[in-house]
Amino acid sequence: MTATPDVAAPRLATDDLLRSVFRRHAAGVAVITASGAAGPAGFTATSLTSVSARPPLLSFGIGTGSSSWPAVLAAEYVGVHVLGEHQEELAATFARSGADRFAAPTAWRKGPHGVPLLDGILAWLVCRVVGRVPAGDHRIVLAEVLTGDPSGTGGPLLYHRGGYTGLRD
Repeated sequence: MTATPDVAAPRLATDDLLRSVFRRHAAGVAVITASGAAGPAGFTATSLTSVSARPPLLSFGIGTGSSSWPAVLAAEYVGVHVLGEHQEELAATFARSGADRFAAPTAWRKGPHGVPLLDGILAWLVCRVVGRVPAGDHRIVLAEVLTGDPSGTGGPLLYHRGGYTGLRD
């Protein structure tokens, strides 16, 4: 069922309106990691976007109130992990406030440039941060891809209507 826009009675722009609309937008799920002064840091992101092929650039958003923000702010390099449809619990762990995200059962290792890399994911990249752009209570981080591996198997994990799902054929 599709909605016909009601231009006669639009809702005012609020954070609730934005969230309500974006709950209907299916987004891929990624985990962003960085080495921080207090150890590895990371968070779940649905804002990962390819920006440019030449040079290879991507972006993601992070809230300045996030516990991972200090590590991402100071990091020269970040890890980007595309999650598979079997990794709902991993996505939930990295989205959970106050969780020890790198404790068992999370499997990870130090990758190039000391970036924490998660094991068993669909694909990963190590990137050099080239910019942090203010955007309200968030920052949009621009990063240049340096290396990675797209060889994981399975379908992508998606976030839609407030929950995780996979693609359905």
